[in-house]
Amino acid sequence: MRKNRPSSGKFDVTARSPDRTVSVEYSGVWGDYDFTMLKLFRRSCAVPGLIACLITISRAQQPAPQPADDYVRTHYTKYEYRIPMRDGKRLFTAVYVPKDANGGPYPFLMDRTPYNVGPYGEDRYPQRLGPSEEFEKAGYIFVYQDVRGRWMSEGDFQEMRPHIDNKKSPQDVDDASDTYDTIDFLLKHVANNNGKVGIWGISYPGFYTSASIIDSHPALVAASPQAPMTDLFMGDDGYHGGAFMLSANFGFYVSFHPQTEPQTPQPTTPFSFGTPDSYKFYLQAGNVANLDKLYLKGSNWLFNDQVTHNTYDAYWQARDLSRHMKNVKCAVLVVGGWYDAEDLSGPFKTFHAINKFNPDTPATLVEGPWVHGGWARTDGSHLGDMQFNSKTAEYFRANIQFPFFEHYLKGKGATQPKAVVFETGTNVWRTLDDWPPKPAAAKTLYFHAGGKLSFDPPAEPKGVDEYVSDPNHPVPFVGYTTDTVPQRYMVDDQRFANYRPDVLVYQTDPLDEDVTIAGPISPKLKIASSSTDSDFVVKLIDVYPDNYPDAEGTAAGNKRITDAPPLHMGGYEELLRGEPFRAKFRNSWEKPEPLVPGKETDINFTMPDLYHTFRRGHRIMVQVQSSWFPLTDRNPQTFTDIPNARAEEFRSATEQVFHQKDAASGVEVMVMP
Repeated sequence: MRKNRPSSGKFDVTARSPDRTVSVEYSGVWGDYDFTMLKLFRRSCAVPGLIACLITISRAQQPAPQPADDYVRTHYTKYEYRIPMRDGKRLFTAVYVPKDANGGPYPFLMDRTPYNVGPYGEDRYPQRLGPSEEFEKAGYIFVYQDVRGRWMSEGDFQEMRPHIDNKKSPQDVDDASDTYDTIDFLLKHVANNNGKVGIWGISYPGFYTSASIIDSHPALVAASPQAPMTDLFMGDDGYHGGAFMLSANFGFYVSFHPQTEPQTPQPTTPFSFGTPDSYKFYLQAGNVANLDKLYLKGSNWLFNDQVTHNTYDAYWQARDLSRHMKNVKCAVLVVGGWYDAEDLSGPFKTFHAINKFNPDTPATLVEGPWVHGGWARTDGSHLGDMQFNSKTAEYFRANIQFPFFEHYLKGKGATQPKAVVFETGTNVWRTLDDWPPKPAAAKTLYFHAGGKLSFDPPAEPKGVDEYVSDPNHPVPFVGYTTDTVPQRYMVDDQRFANYRPDVLVYQTDPLDEDVTIAGPISPKLKIASSSTDSDFVVKLIDVYPDNYPDAEGTAAGNKRITDAPPLHMGGYEELLRGEPFRAKFRNSWEKPEPLVPGKETDINFTMPDLYHTFRRGHRIMVQVQSSWFPLTDRNPQTFTDIPNARAEEFRSATEQVFHQKDAASGVEVMVMP
């Protein structure tokens, strides 16, 4: 994305109105940036080589040449405001108003972000505006705001600032009140508006979108929280099943730093991992606390907060936005991706909370075959080795997202149905009256001796499988070397794990007919461990027939292969869902309890929803293991303070999984008739 290296320079900007006074010193030159990309994602730029995605380089004294087809500069006038909040803090806001006054009045479309609203300066324009290209020429006033305590906005930044239900004074501020005050200001100070406001955002901006619709301003009539961070401990970026999402979080916080005063982004040196192998890097680091000691050196309290709050304590509970989704009066389009590695749970929790607390509010759930934010920046035709047979993201942008805002902000077109979801396996869009669909019924896939899996419960009086889990030799989460969390891992081939002695594998016979599942997935295990704590990772997998054809042009498998090895789809084991569960949380998220060595114990948890059809001739597979590294941190397999666990506390343990008549293990799925 960056084409120029920074050089020195200085530029001061003073806006033309007292309401918009801003003085900024810039140093550096502007390269060719895609600023829409910069604002979209919270944690998806964890790749060391992509950390620069979150860095906007300042400009030099003389403006860089503008391309001849600079549509935004030609058709919009930019204004910069420092909008006062009720507590006196001012938030930096860039507003782009169509130059064609006769085409108005126009609605506002807003994006609030912690990632900066660059380029800064009223004569500096981004290359594009809005959620997608459809909006740019349709007549909107676009608003971008640095949230409280980030970049050019004043105030203190808090990670997912807790919502305040009962505000007793002007000092009781949150992101709902900041959005309310911003809208109030815009309606009064930006001419030629039609009095209606929409808001959207992806990932962290998705959280700000969700927060904005609680007790919202009457002018806010449409909102689209997309991949919204909703509860970081309970399944979003921070923790899954009580296990810390190690690689993604450390990769994010080496570039996302606290700020103490308003500032513009400056050139920085990306963090060097010193190796392209993240498995090696994190294993050599030792415990999680060492990452702070060795590399961050106490400089980032945001990362420290994530690590030290490793139970579902008051810190996390206050940040569960789904508890506060009340008095939502605007129409809501909640968007998520089936293969979102960062915020897979957030859209479902947000959608269900809105429906629970606001049954009369129009709310639509959209789920497509996308990675985190993939509906905004790709065509959505494929992921990894999976092909979806259509440009699903382009379809969403043109036929769902754009009509949603056009309807509520301009009165055009029709409303959206309750749920629009993409069924993987068959690769078709479905329109539903609710999610999960009401016809879906719970059925359990049971484990049996010999690695068998079926919907029939076990009848044998005794049955158990076991493996030895060694935290010093953890199971990797992908079968290749990587320096990050590749988004494609969500559908990656799992054949590599079959050959590990510390992975249990269960699979059905080839299916006689299609099996469609729609809804949450719930492992129900009967286990025993030789130690006092362990993780249990459960993966649901679609196994392709051995005679499944290879992609066109794939080389034959013979000894004359001298290039990259060919991809053979016969027997491919496509990951559909995988989640860890830390056994010490089996009875309480707030008060963990040790396992009793050798005692049979229930491990029950729920994985995020899925809509997938296992085709006739395919097999359904479940894998069970006790590490997934370095996607998640290592469990020492002793009941201890895991982030600070000593080397001698990382011990091997024998894990048993029962599959007998009085102790049946399996995975509950919602099956369509």
